[in-house]
Amino acid sequence: MLRIPINERENWQEMATDYGFHFHTMYGERYWDERAYYQFTLEQIERDLEDPTEEIQQMCLSVVERVIHDDEYLHRFCIPEAHWDLVRQSWLNGDPSLYSRLDFSYDGKSPAKLYENNADTPTSIYETGFWQWLWLEDQVQAGKLPKQADQFNSVQEKLIQRFSELEYLTPSRALHFSCCKDTPEDRGTVQYLEDCAKYAGLSTDFVFIEDIGHNELGEFTDMDDAMITWMFKLYPWEFMLREPYAEWLQKNNVRFIEPPWKSLLSNKALLPMLWKLFPNHPNLLPAYFEDELNQANPTQTLVKKPIFSREGANVSIIEAGTHTPIVGSEGPYGEEGFIYQAHHPLPRFGESYSLIGSWLVGDEAAGISIREDEGPITQDMSRFLPHVIV
Repeated sequence: MLRIPINERENWQEMATDYGFHFHTMYGERYWDERAYYQFTLEQIERDLEDPTEEIQQMCLSVVERVIHDDEYLHRFCIPEAHWDLVRQSWLNGDPSLYSRLDFSYDGKSPAKLYENNADTPTSIYETGFWQWLWLEDQVQAGKLPKQADQFNSVQEKLIQRFSELEYLTPSRALHFSCCKDTPEDRGTVQYLEDCAKYAGLSTDFVFIEDIGHNELGEFTDMDDAMITWMFKLYPWEFMLREPYAEWLQKNNVRFIEPPWKSLLSNKALLPMLWKLFPNHPNLLPAYFEDELNQANPTQTLVKKPIFSREGANVSIIEAGTHTPIVGSEGPYGEEGFIYQAHHPLPRFGESYSLIGSWLVGDEAAGISIREDEGPITQDMSRFLPHVIV
């Protein structure tokens, strides 16, 4: 695994605008960064990332099966009791999933270590599935990369195939796509997924989260008063289950992507549960609920994570034995409680710490994304860099 500098394409910003990649630069800072790329061998991809990704996915599904049958664990996962049946039935009904992203620390030598599962509202799918592939094609054509250079990236074709499968399971329903207003990255992500769905032959529509209403029967409706019966929402379940309209969720005949049971996998309580069920697995880090910290190695530096944290918010690295923060990030999370995970630093290439996101479409590994930052905690403005297999 190498980080290799390369010249940028001269016109990439104009191309990004033409292709609708409007968030390549945010708040005056680079988000997409093609001044370098990461290079892997095929063995590193297949043995160290692809295979563990699919194995961990099955382990995560085992956690869901365990948690939905245990009220104590549903409490630990901070699922509101009023919605336990919603989550349970979603799992028992076999409601299908579209995609997920597992975040790993991986240096190209040691086993990849799971940081978390972004299973409900993972972003950066457009950059992974389309934009970095276009970069690869352009750089090979320009002679800046060898002709045999490849990429671990079947995201787009797998998404299209998965949408076809989901339409077969949910026939005769238009699929509404939705995200919040004033979120360019989310809007770009949702537009890309909607394009994939259209390519698969689905009938689609779009509505902002803030514009969804309901009629006198409690049925959710869009701005044209059309009933919503199937919806992709880039909006977390932990928010949805606490909104005023949450009481209507179980009373509607709506199928969601992602389904309610994914609330158990996008939840940091997943990490100590994985360690309970699969202790000492080579791709897992020891992790504990707050009342189980006595089980942790007292000499082990820990990472304190809110159960519902996103984009690295409210995460802190704490000193072994003292709980004194060494470094941390700010944010709005933490009221729901925390879990603790053994500290396993991200590998550092030059001045940057690098995190790998390994994508699943359905239960199949589909590709990777790489984010890097000058700090050890990957956050929403961490840069996205492309990769190649040589």
